[in-house]
Amino acid sequence: MGEDVFTRIRDFRVHRGLTQDELAQAVGVSRQSIISIERGRYTPSLFLALRFAQFFQCSTDELFKLNQEDHYVK
Repeated sequence: MGEDVFTRIRDFRVHRGLTQDELAQAVGVSRQSIISIERGRYTPSLFLALRFAQFFQCSTDELFKLNQEDHYVK
């Protein structure tokens, strides 16, 4: 599922001048988790997505998008 979600976590992190380790500590995950999320290899849980949004003071919609080729349930 990781490839189905586009994330802007890296953009937000770099804009804030944070390392992957600093962000990981701030949201309570490992640095490896941040790497996997930024590379699209892992889709975070809803809880973690909300933690990112709270930390960056933005909405989850600003951080995560579904790829356009995804199919929606009607």
